[in-house]
Amino acid sequence: MRRITAGLFVSLDGVIENPQDWHFPYFNDEMGAAVNAQLGDADTILLGRNTYDSFAGAWPDREAGGGDDAAMGKALGDARKIVVSNQDLRFTWRNSELLRGDLIEAVTALKDEPGGRDIAMSGSVSIVRQLLAAGLLDELHLLVHPIVLREGMRLFEEGGTAIPLRLLSSRPFKTGVMHLVYGPDGSAPTGTYDDAKTHLSQHGS
Repeated sequence: MRRITAGLFVSLDGVIENPQDWHFPYFNDEMGAAVNAQLGDADTILLGRNTYDSFAGAWPDREAGGGDDAAMGKALGDARKIVVSNQDLRFTWRNSELLRGDLIEAVTALKDEPGGRDIAMSGSVSIVRQLLAAGLLDELHLLVHPIVLREGMRLFEEGGTAIPLRLLSSRPFKTGVMHLVYGPDGSAPTGTYDDAKTHLSQHGS
């Protein structure tokens, strides 16, 4: 079964909206390597309509421009790109197609396709939420920036059922960004205050 990974830029207070307005000052070689690794292990990219439009409006020109990011542009262009949209779309970026049918059923079928390469996501928070709730997301890569934005759409909405996660890895960058990777946790811990108080310091006793 193929893995699905999702990568998101997020502020300290959980905002994921318009990262182009606040995350570039923190983008260094460490973050570039993390982004390249998450997307580079994939031969299929799953995108929401808005994220796809943003990518398709920028990366083909960057690939053609031959600059420092041309290799990334070529990798994204060569990948199979599946777009989640309720509308029929006409694509100009190569290897792009529309996801057909129910999202959960279609993604489940994608995971069952033969092949060892990952299915990657970048942004597309609405889809991330749905796949996470359905238990279809294998890795959630959060690049947590040391900035409090105080406004904007947050990664997780209020309401709904709790989703326990397990920390797979964590790494601090020189900029103060934390790269946290979470996966599903089928055996979330339980406990009460009576359990917790045994771990409290006994200073002064």
